[in-house]
Amino acid sequence: MDGILIAIIAGLSPKMARSEEHCPNIASIAKSGTCVPVKPVLPAVTCSMQATYSTGLTPAEHGVVANGYYFRDTGKVELWQHSARLIKQPRIWDMLREKNPAFRTAVLFWWNALYSSADIVMNVAPIHEGNTTIPSCYSFPRNLYDECEAALGPFPLHRFWGPMTSIESSKWIADATVKVLQDRRPDLTLTYIPFLDYSTQKFGPESRQALADATALDALIGDLKAAANAAGAKLVLVSEYSLIPVTAPIAINRVLRENGLLDLRVVGGREYLDTGASPAFAMVDHQIAHVYLNDTARLKETAEILRAVEGVAEVLSRKEQKEYGIDHPNAGELVVLPQKDRWFSYYWWLDEGRAPGFAHTVDIHRKPGYDPVEMFVDPVRKCIPTDASLIKGSHGLVSDDPDEMAVLVSEIKLPVGDGPMPATEFASTMVNLFGKAK
Repeated sequence: MDGILIAIIAGLSPKMARSEEHCPNIASIAKSGTCVPVKPVLPAVTCSMQATYSTGLTPAEHGVVANGYYFRDTGKVELWQHSARLIKQPRIWDMLREKNPAFRTAVLFWWNALYSSADIVMNVAPIHEGNTTIPSCYSFPRNLYDECEAALGPFPLHRFWGPMTSIESSKWIADATVKVLQDRRPDLTLTYIPFLDYSTQKFGPESRQALADATALDALIGDLKAAANAAGAKLVLVSEYSLIPVTAPIAINRVLRENGLLDLRVVGGREYLDTGASPAFAMVDHQIAHVYLNDTARLKETAEILRAVEGVAEVLSRKEQKEYGIDHPNAGELVVLPQKDRWFSYYWWLDEGRAPGFAHTVDIHRKPGYDPVEMFVDPVRKCIPTDASLIKGSHGLVSDDPDEMAVLVSEIKLPVGDGPMPATEFASTMVNLFGKAK
C-alpha cells in the first residue's frame, strides 16, 4: 500500500453510513472494513473537530473552541481561520514525520492548515477586489492550484457556500484530491467533502432532499475510493458530527441587548454591533454560543439572564467548562448550550429596517457567528433572508446516543472495538495504523 487517504465527510451519521438503500458504497466499506461511532468533543463543529482529529487533543488543549475566534486585543470576531499557527500543538503529520523524516503529507481543504509543516496544502482562498470576488485557492507548493485549475477549471466558489451550494464544489475537491494522489504520491492525504452538510441544515437530516443528496454523495465517494485505490491509497472516512432536527433559533444577542449588555453603533440608520465595547456579546456557532464579557463585573448578572432564556439548557462558567474539555482562554467567559432542538442565531437588531446591510449578503467575515441562512435566497428581494426559522438541522451538542454521534468508516480493519470511539483517539489510531500499513 502506497498511502492512506482520510476524507472528512461533513454530516455523515452512523445511521447513514450503514444505509445500503441511500449509501450503498459507504455501507459496503463499513460492512467489509470498520464502522464505529465516534463521540465528538464539545463543540461538535468543523474546526474544533478537525483540530481534535489532527492533534488528539480537546479544545481545552488545542484552543479551537468554535469555527471562530474572538480576538480580545483587537475586539474582532474572525471565522474560518486558515493559519496553523493558531494551533500550537503537534499534528498527525508532525507525529508521523518524527517517526520517519521522509514522510510526506497533503492537507486539502482542512481548516487551520496553512503555514503548517505539511508538504502539500490547499484550501479555498478567494481574492476580494472591490465588489468583485475572484475564486481561487491558496496552495503550497504555489503551482498546485494552477495545475488543478488547468485540469479541472476554477474552483467553483459559489457552489461551495451560499444559496447556490451544490455537489459541484465537493466533486472539484475530490477530483483535486485524486490529482494530488496521482501526481505527487503523498504518504498521507487529508481531504474534506462538505456536500452532505448543506441540505441537512436547510431541510433537516431526514428530509427527502437530504436523503437524495446522501445518495449523490455516496456515488462520489464510490468514485473517490476507486481512484484512490488505483493510486495505491486505502480510504478512511470520518465525519465530525451528525445533524439533528431543530425547531427554532435563539437570538441570544437580542436577549443581551434587551438587558443593556450590548453596545451598538448606528450608521446611516443601521445598527452595527461593537464587540469590543459591549459589556457582553455572543459569538454563535450552531448549537454553542461563546459569551465574552468586556465587563466581567457583570458576569453573574449575565449568567442569570441567560439561564432564564427559553430554549437554553446550560450556561457554563469557567469551572463548568472544564468538565466539558472546553476551558481554554479562547472560550467565552460563559459558554451557552441550547436544548437539543434549538440553535443560536447571531441577530441583534429588533427592527428589520435597521439590520446591517451585510445581514442580507453572504459575508462570513463581518457576522459575529455562523449564519446558515446564507444558504437561502429571498426570491423577491434577491438577497439573503433574515428568517432563521428556515433552518431545520443543526449540530454542536454532544449526544450519548451512538446514532447521533460522528462515524469512522475504513476499508482497513481498525483495532477500535465496538465503540463509541472518543474523537481524541483518532490521531493515535491513524498514526499507529500507518506504522503498520507502511
